[in-house]
Amino acid sequence: MRYIIAMNQSVDSKKYARYYAAVRYLESLGNISGGYQKTNLKSHPKPEMFLERMQDFLDLVGNPEVGFKYIHITGTAGKGSVAAAVHQSIVRAGKKSGLFTSPFTVSTIEKIQVGDKYIDSLVFADILDELKPMIDETIKSSRHGAPSYFELMLALALVYFKKQRCEYVVLEVGLGGRYDATNIIKKPIITAITNIGLDHTNILGNKREDIAWDKAGIIKRQSEFFTTEENSRILNIFKSVCSEVGAEYHSLDVNGLDYAMRNLSLAGSICGALGIANAPEEIGPMPQLPARFEIVERNPIVIVDGAHNPSKIESTLFNLKNLRYRKLFLIIAVSVDKDWKTIMRLIAPRADNIYVTRFSVSGRQSVSPDLLMKEAKKYCQVPSKVELRSDPVQAFNDAKKKLSKGDALLITGSFYLAGDIRSLYYSEDRILRRRKSF
Repeated sequence: MRYIIAMNQSVDSKKYARYYAAVRYLESLGNISGGYQKTNLKSHPKPEMFLERMQDFLDLVGNPEVGFKYIHITGTAGKGSVAAAVHQSIVRAGKKSGLFTSPFTVSTIEKIQVGDKYIDSLVFADILDELKPMIDETIKSSRHGAPSYFELMLALALVYFKKQRCEYVVLEVGLGGRYDATNIIKKPIITAITNIGLDHTNILGNKREDIAWDKAGIIKRQSEFFTTEENSRILNIFKSVCSEVGAEYHSLDVNGLDYAMRNLSLAGSICGALGIANAPEEIGPMPQLPARFEIVERNPIVIVDGAHNPSKIESTLFNLKNLRYRKLFLIIAVSVDKDWKTIMRLIAPRADNIYVTRFSVSGRQSVSPDLLMKEAKKYCQVPSKVELRSDPVQAFNDAKKKLSKGDALLITGSFYLAGDIRSLYYSEDRILRRRKSF
């Protein structure tokens, strides 16, 4: 959770007080005892309870999920980029579309968008006030406990999309697919899986086949299914599910394409099925997203990047190859539930100087910086160039002081760390005021 007002922000406390109170309320609901959160789904006695809990709450709210044309997207890497590209293309075609994504970098409103603007902060607070009586009711009588933060965010988004009279809704899965809260939708017109890698293994399982089966749970009857996955064993799982539920199967040929072009190909194919594009190039360039290899300074280069699993780190490394720099400085923090050893093995050899740190978000655990330091020293070109800072902003300031023209500074490993640093460039005050990330 990210309820943080950076020290450099000048937030109008009166204007945004209700919004910040709403965010505090949402983020604090997890402290209620007796609630059920996702743990290991493979060993959970009844994982479908997560869908039942979401549906029960939406029933109380009046079923705001009904009546949209859904595009439902999951995958280990790239799903946010593909979702944003599809949404952008629908809007450019003159249609009204809502976009729900996860996670965010600086402000909670980044998760909910209609057209080219995030939800207004006061509208966010108003809708939450409307939902509070139903939240209270679930705490009193729900068979599965109170809804989670993510479930409430999704409900709030759906109510907003309904109020805005959206025709289309593009949903990015939060985690997995089969038992994700977004999977309460009954009749998506398009479902898509970008690829399958090892992420959230503590919840989804430690085999790609297990993860593929879980993500394939979003495939529904009479939908068109698209994927850029290439592994034949994984594709057989997708084919089997499509055959079982009666969905149309499309496997895209992306051999030889880089990560960005794969995402573009998938988004373009989805838009083709929607009748708003005939070829990937017709949808235009991929939209700029915060903390996706985002260059916030040019000389020296400063990159804010939210890559947080090995697949995404590989994409980051690919993007680095397209930049010219003299020395690479790295600031890294990783969530404790990620494959941080593999991440460090991939990224550390590329860096000349490394600052290991943590992120400042409460409610989430980062790998202890001393463990990251030990791991980084195994792979860093000069072990003495690995330094520890418990304050991510101090790590950033110290690294910047050492940068010379021609050098590059990469901040990566976690969306939470990316948010800590991105807020120094784009304050939450600015995002709330403009309702855009840039």
